[in-house]
Amino acid sequence: MYSNPKIIIINGPNLNLLGKREPEYYGNRTLNDIKESCIEYAAKKNIELMFEQSNDESTIIEMIQAASENDGIIINAGAYTHTSIAIHDALKSSKSPAIEVHLSNIHKREEFRHKSYISGVVDGIIIGLGDQGYTLAIDAVTKIMNERNS
Repeated sequence: MYSNPKIIIINGPNLNLLGKREPEYYGNRTLNDIKESCIEYAAKKNIELMFEQSNDESTIIEMIQAASENDGIIINAGAYTHTSIAIHDALKSSKSPAIEVHLSNIHKREEFRHKSYISGVVDGIIIGLGDQGYTLAIDAVTKIMNERNS
């Protein structure tokens, strides 16, 4: 098992509005609620966790680029999922294992949300399971990290 795994969870634009914005899709929990749950979950597994949010595409790219190949990345790029070739390129260039997360099932929503520029360059995708997707992603990326380092 990989000792002292480090994971960064990157959240994109408008996710800071969780709990207020479209609760029928995203639920009533705030991003801070999800952050606290993830930190608690990771601590029980002895995983160092960073939990970030930015509405700025360049900041998200810098977070991806700053992750070492021994770090795991969990990304909910929000609307950038469907528009950002730059985030796609940053993830493609990264040697870090990465999991894409979406709170809602993007395939049951508007047509423009069906296309992800990120899906083709990550190790896995968790879609439509609400905030539980984040803890599932922690387990998934940890497993990938352990397999790569064994």
